Amino acid sequence: MKITVQASTLLTSLVLSKVSSFAPSSSIGGGDTRRIRPNLISPPLTASPPYRQWTSSSSSLRSKQGPVQISKQARTCRNQSSLNDQCLLTPEGYGFSSTAERIIQQAKRGESMGYVAVKGDDRVIDVMADITEGEEDVALAYDGSTLLGIFTETDYINFSTKRAKAANEEESAAFLISPVKDYVTPASKLVSVATTDTANQAIVAMQQADVRHVVVADVVSNYRLTEKSTIVGVMSMQDVMKLIQKDERLSLESLQKKFPGLKDPMSQMREEIKSQANEMARNPETAKKDLIRAGTLILSAITVGGFLSGSPWLFDHASLAMIGIFVLGYFFIILEEIFEFDKAAVALLMSTGMWVTYADYFGAANGIATATIIEQLGEQLSEVSEICFFLLAASTIVEVVDAHQGFKVVTNRITTKSKKALFWTIGFLTFFLSAILNNLTVTIVMVSLLKKLVPVEADRKLFGAMVVVAANAGGVWTPIGDVTTTMLWMNNQLSTLPTVTELFLPSTVCLVGSLAFLANQVEEDGSLDNSNLPEPSPLATRGQVVFWSGIASLLAVPVFAEFTGLPPYVAMLTGLGAIWTLTDIIHMGEEEEDGLKVPAALSKLDTAGILFFLGILMSIGVLDKSGLLKDLAVFLNENLPTQDIIATVIGLASALIDNVPLVAATQGMYDLAEFGTDDKLWQLIALCAGTGGSILVIGSASGVALMGLEKVDFLWYAKKVSIGAAVGYFAGIATYLAQNALLHGGLFNSVVPEAMAAVDMVGQTVNGMF
Repeated sequence: MKITVQASTLLTSLVLSKVSSFAPSSSIGGGDTRRIRPNLISPPLTASPPYRQWTSSSSSLRSKQGPVQISKQARTCRNQSSLNDQCLLTPEGYGFSSTAERIIQQAKRGESMGYVAVKGDDRVIDVMADITEGEEDVALAYDGSTLLGIFTETDYINFSTKRAKAANEEESAAFLISPVKDYVTPASKLVSVATTDTANQAIVAMQQADVRHVVVADVVSNYRLTEKSTIVGVMSMQDVMKLIQKDERLSLESLQKKFPGLKDPMSQMREEIKSQANEMARNPETAKKDLIRAGTLILSAITVGGFLSGSPWLFDHASLAMIGIFVLGYFFIILEEIFEFDKAAVALLMSTGMWVTYADYFGAANGIATATIIEQLGEQLSEVSEICFFLLAASTIVEVVDAHQGFKVVTNRITTKSKKALFWTIGFLTFFLSAILNNLTVTIVMVSLLKKLVPVEADRKLFGAMVVVAANAGGVWTPIGDVTTTMLWMNNQLSTLPTVTELFLPSTVCLVGSLAFLANQVEEDGSLDNSNLPEPSPLATRGQVVFWSGIASLLAVPVFAEFTGLPPYVAMLTGLGAIWTLTDIIHMGEEEEDGLKVPAALSKLDTAGILFFLGILMSIGVLDKSGLLKDLAVFLNENLPTQDIIATVIGLASALIDNVPLVAATQGMYDLAEFGTDDKLWQLIALCAGTGGSILVIGSASGVALMGLEKVDFLWYAKKVSIGAAVGYFAGIATYLAQNALLHGGLFNSVVPEAMAAVDMVGQTVNGMF
């Protein structure tokens, strides 16, 4: 059936929109595409020679999971009422979602699979003859079984350009017998895709590297071949676009047949989208989500209605209502991935609901907030805002340093090829970095670095889990390393010098204990030889200035606070102002470098995360002002033998529950007048809440970041890491108790009985769980 002009226009627009939409902001291998070209440098490799594929049957090219099947469920669209770049004309596995394997098969070039195999010593003119006389348009040059590189029309143009510059006819004639290996694009710079990669990915790879051909192999790392790669073929941009257009054209024809009453291709597409949406709605998984949404909507309506009605029940059970809102809100926060509600939104709604209940219905309230309540609200907001501004300024400074590649000061010194040595090196490096930077930022930086250092995915997950443990342990022993320690410090429960001197050793023992256990799972196999970390290169003077200025700004915060008596957030904001001014001076008049300035860094910050802290801490403030946290403190004191065990339980709870609300709740549970600054209780809470979150992957912001960056799931972490993290956790607590007893006397009179009580309590808890 003939395609109309309008249909062809639709096809072209979809092709262009899909290509542009899949050009990610990060280049191949990471980095800023505006300033950094794709990193395609790799060590020499040995690829399987081509005759290994030629002798096999065509069935060898089939996917290990079988032939590509048409998906029963068409891809959904974000906007069902109009077409956009998320709507595919073709079923899954076709068009832009076609695999590289299918593209090579459909190119139908026979056994050559898109390239001619030649020897590196073959003459250029002979290689060009092989290319022009056959169906292939590129050649792969080999030295025995070692791949030397690829020879394309671009390489021939470079060859001809050099030949044209020859001084005389004799020199020009010498070019004709030149070996092709002298003019190939080296194997180290080849752009490659895996057989399972899609047409979208291939297009992006070719666009970013500015090439027209990619090598297709069974195993690819960061768009490059590895020593384990077996080359399947070579495909060109023409091969990709030809297949996409063929699939899209067939899809348009099928739509015309399916909806003969609609002549407009756009109308046909909209009708197909409606049909797909209806089919998706019948899917059990979609129905389950719809049920959850409907239930949430009904619950929200009932809650709002209850508040507006001024029910007498709220006046009589205001405390129960506040606890219920807190528990329900935290339930949605924990199950964020299931309900797909952003935890920041839930936290803000939770805090509002609790403050409304407290102001209008708690105690002697008469349905409207009093002046006393307004004053308490202002006090709580002031305290919380200090923490939020502190985090905002600190994160911005780190982002600016990273934008100037300041962390090369550290990465340039990593040269080991031993996995166990690298494991310990990264562990201690993370430990000390997270003491001066926030542990979430350090986790993101180190996990990103591991993508270049550790090529094997299974190893990278274990290294990433180690980074989480090390970051959480390192953040404990300085006031600016972990948000929970920062909270205690900013509320005068901790001071700078005692925190550093008395928590450093327990934190170190926690790290060493966990890493010693986890290191047993690391096996030396030589895989680090395939790491794609660039060769160490000197950091520009500007980068060094920004790096050391940023570190100085962070380190000066506690010093500033101690000498001026002003809150720490003032010092951090001062440091941000200094870095802001410095980068403006460095890049004065350089409009193209706006991405390196503070405004660009501010735009990259996790604002939702800061609002989450705001909502959580405001919610905890309500529980504190209402006296409910005091009631919890009385309950714990009456049912647990010592504050040391209470702190230990809080740390274990932080493995399941975010440690920010736990520490915030603890701050309201115990009076500073009774437990003064640097009391053993506050130090132990800082240690336990900071390191206890490592026991489960969901227990800390660092762990959640790892889940997103390396796709680590809950069960894998629990199986591989939790025991090791728990070993370090209890070792750190034991070290702190022993150290505290030595410093203040009574080692055997205080530590041993408490340790026995802790063991008994843990045993009872485990028995109760099973």
